[in-house]
Amino acid sequence: MLKENIKTIRKSKGLSQEELAIKLNVVRQTISKWEQGLSVPDSEMLISISEVLETPVSTLLGENISETKVDDLKAISEKLELINLQLSQRKNEKRKIIRWLLISLCVIIIITFISLILFNSQYLSLNYSDPEKAVLGVAFHSFEWLFVRISPIILIGSIIGIFLTWKKV
Repeated sequence: MLKENIKTIRKSKGLSQEELAIKLNVVRQTISKWEQGLSVPDSEMLISISEVLETPVSTLLGENISETKVDDLKAISEKLELINLQLSQRKNEKRKIIRWLLISLCVIIIITFISLILFNSQYLSLNYSDPEKAVLGVAFHSFEWLFVRISPIILIGSIIGIFLTWKKV
């Protein structure tokens, strides 16, 4: 049992015989003899082995522990399943946020178009001899000109984005 436990725990920790030997200040052949059952470590060395392998001495001396690998794999798969579930939920939340931002952008564009239609380009009737009104009229005209040309593209892109982010159940 000791030989199998030392070998199993060493491998589960990702250590080679050489690496374990260096940590215990023994030669690799000593580790090999322990794992083959040709010799056994004394009590002080057993304590050192348990410290290096971060395993209680009782576990080293106990029954065969190869069954814990199945439990470890099960625990790891459960953790991975939980992580995948959390990542999926996070992705869905991001998708919802993006969809609502796109819907809001569409509403803002439509409201702005409606308000521009209702105001009927008031900057055309401004008296441009007053410099402040001239700057205001040019700024408003520039905004309207740019908005009318760019917003349809943004609106179409937003509508496409809304459909792409819609979750298919």
